[in-house]
Amino acid sequence: MSYTIDVNILIYASNTDASEHARAQTLVSRMVSGPELSVVLWPVLMGFLRISTHPRIMPIPLTVAEASTVIDQFVAARSVRVVGEDARMWTVYQHLEIGQPIRGNLVPHAVIAALMLGNGVSTIYTRDRGFRRFDGIKVVDPFA
Repeated sequence: MSYTIDVNILIYASNTDASEHARAQTLVSRMVSGPELSVVLWPVLMGFLRISTHPRIMPIPLTVAEASTVIDQFVAARSVRVVGEDARMWTVYQHLEIGQPIRGNLVPHAVIAALMLGNGVSTIYTRDRGFRRFDGIKVVDPFA
C-alpha cells in the first residue's frame, strides 16, 4: 500500500476531453486491476463526486449515477483499500509539520496527508503541488 491518488487524477480520468485523460485513465485502471495493493481515501472519492457532478466546475458534468459508478469500481476492487478517518487521524493531523499554521485551503490537503501517513501510504499521484509541503509524502505528477 505505497501509493494513492488525488481528486484531480479521477477528474482527468473521467473527462475524455482533458489532455491528461489517457495517462490518468491508465493510472486508475492500474489501481483497480492490481495486482499491487493501493489506497484510495474517502475524502478523495467524495471530492470527486462533488467536482465531477458540479455544473459550474465541469463543462460537461457527470451524472450522479456516472460518478457513483467510478466510486463503485474502487470500492469493489480487490487491489484497492478504501480508507477514511478513524480515532488516530486527529493525532496524526496535529503532528503535521509544514512550517506555518494549517488553515483555510491547506486543511483539505492536511486531511489527506494525515490519512496517508496514518495508513502507511507514502506516495500520492497528483498535479497539486500543495502536498509537497508535508514531510513524509512523496508527490508524483504523472503528467510531468
